[in-house]
Formats: sequence, structure tokens, C-alpha cells
Amino acid sequence: MTVIAAPLRVEAFFLRRAHTPVVRTGIGPRRSLRSQVRFGKSAVLVAGVAGGLRPGVEVGDVVVASEVVAPDGTVTHCAPGLLVEDLRHAGLTVHYGPICCVPRLRSDPAPGALAVEMESCWLAPPSGVPFAVVRAISDSVAAPLLRPSVVRNGLSALRALQRAVPALDVWAGLHTTSEVS
Repeated sequence: MTVIAAPLRVEAFFLRRAHTPVVRTGIGPRRSLRSQVRFGKSAVLVAGVAGGLRPGVEVGDVVVASEVVAPDGTVTHCAPGLLVEDLRHAGLTVHYGPICCVPRLRSDPAPGALAVEMESCWLAPPSGVPFAVVRAISDSVAAPLLRPSVVRNGLSALRALQRAVPALDVWAGLHTTSEVS
């Protein structure tokens, strides 16, 4: 079985039409590690929102991770398969590259990353188990998080995430492994 890991309740809500089981994991490293244990050897696709780190990665765009960089510099490679192509086919603006994880909101992101978030490196399954990360951008260099537009921008990101559901289900169907415990 494959699971879609959604850190926030609102992310899980916007992913509710997925045929793949959506598991709300909670925010941050502690909750993510606690949730990851339940996945066993299931393929994991993390889906949610993130902050864009580079000019051109805008609110409502989607970033598919080539790899996830942990705060200690550990790199987990992702297996996105045809996600980039499928998401573009759905009409989304998609960027492909590294995503970095930080333990708290006001941490320094890894250089070179396209986006920053707080869960994926801790939700990664054991080595050899399929893993992908899709993050819709809710704030960016041009539209920082702590602005009045954060609600509107967050909604744009969540709508992009919702439009991504068919592509997420395709990826999940191609990477079915053991049951979630």
C-alpha cells in the first residue's frame, strides 16, 4: 500500500478526494517521526504546502522534490517517476529540485533548495522504499509568509494541491507496497 502523508489538517482536507489513503501526520519533526513509524514499509508520498526559496518559484506553483535535505545535511533521494509530467499535464506550474527541511519556522534553509518545509525528511520511509514529495507553494521570495496576503496565498497553494490529486493517485498506484500498520 502507499500512503499520502499530509502534515496539516487543512492539507488533508484538500487531498480528501484521493483514492490513496491520506494520513495527517502533524507539523514538525517530532510528530512526523511518530507518524512515520506507522507506515512500515509502505511507499510514502508527502503532500502539502511549503515556502518557495528562489525567484520564479511563486505562490500556487508546485515543487516536486528530487531530494530532501535534512537540517544536518543528510540527503534522501526521491523517486518522483512521472509526477512532474503528470502535474504539468494537470495544468500546474511545476519545479523539480531539492527541498530542505527545517525543525522550526524560523530556521535557515539549505542553500540551493527550491522550497522549505518542516516534515518530509522525518517522514521518509526506509531506504529502498518508494518516496516522493510534492509541495504547493504558499509563500515565496516575492510574497513572504508574514504578510496580510498569507490567507489568500495559502488558499492558492491548497487549490494547487487539490488539482494535483489525480497525479498523486497515479504515482501511488505505481508504487504499491505493504500495508500501513
